[in-house]
Amino acid sequence: MTGFTVLNGGILSLLQDSGRFGQSAYGLTCGGPMDANSAQWANRLLQNPENATLIECSIGGLKLQADVSSFICVTGAVLPLKINGELAAQWTVLAVHPGDVIELGMVSNGQRAYFAVAGGFQITPQFGSTATVVREGIGGLQGDKLRAGVTLPALPCPALAKLRLPAHYRPQFNQTLTLRVVEGYQIDSFSFPAREQFYQHAYKVTPQADRMGYKLQGAAIACKQRQLLSEGICYGAVQIPPDGQPIVLLNDRQTLGGYPKLGSVLSVDCALLAQAGAGTKVYFMPITVQQAQRALRMAKLHTAVITNSLEHV
Repeated sequence: MTGFTVLNGGILSLLQDSGRFGQSAYGLTCGGPMDANSAQWANRLLQNPENATLIECSIGGLKLQADVSSFICVTGAVLPLKINGELAAQWTVLAVHPGDVIELGMVSNGQRAYFAVAGGFQITPQFGSTATVVREGIGGLQGDKLRAGVTLPALPCPALAKLRLPAHYRPQFNQTLTLRVVEGYQIDSFSFPAREQFYQHAYKVTPQADRMGYKLQGAAIACKQRQLLSEGICYGAVQIPPDGQPIVLLNDRQTLGGYPKLGSVLSVDCALLAQAGAGTKVYFMPITVQQAQRALRMAKLHTAVITNSLEHV
């Protein structure tokens, strides 16, 4: 089967679907796109299933050659997108033909872009998912990042509606973020002054930020307990290691850990954090479970409204 040949894998490009769930008992983390919202829009614009396999390109530099006639869409971080050397639009369905060369330049806003193709890349799942987790050597193509010379199988697509997400609906990747936190049962391990310090002070994203988690720097948070029995770690968990500097654990996090946790960041806010570069200012805000559920329902409703407002190119 033909599809798309990788000419340059860029800084870090990984095949991802929506993630690997229900496998943590085997020590396998979920993986999946760091910015799930942008990834879902790439598939949605192409009228793909939500779980269709696409490419997450971190920082940029991905270069592909089309071997089939199909349609593509690139969403997420702002970067120069070119087809045969000509600039093309992001968040827009674009036609490609055999021999066309598609290039994703380096990001200028955000950290991760998503490259989707009509029908999704035809990759065999492992443990129920194609999501690549390099640390575990699983998913994608032999659990590795994309390298020059490999072919990503894709089916030809002769016709498809050319849709575009209007610019005012596209996510904004800001230099200041407010992350909503649902506090967990370990919150009592932190004194009231420590919690106030956590919510009232700004933190900055450090260079130690990757698919496992984002380490932040700011006012150190004291905890009554330095180490707890290891337990399962959820997506978005705010972990406080001995140095008191928060770590927000993300898609490729370890499945077990024993550092105390203040709570968990709302999933839609984790997607914005995943687009934040070093130096981005971060604030935390506590919310209740009910407020979190309401926020997720509103996000789902907002997506449905936008889907009915897509433009035809």
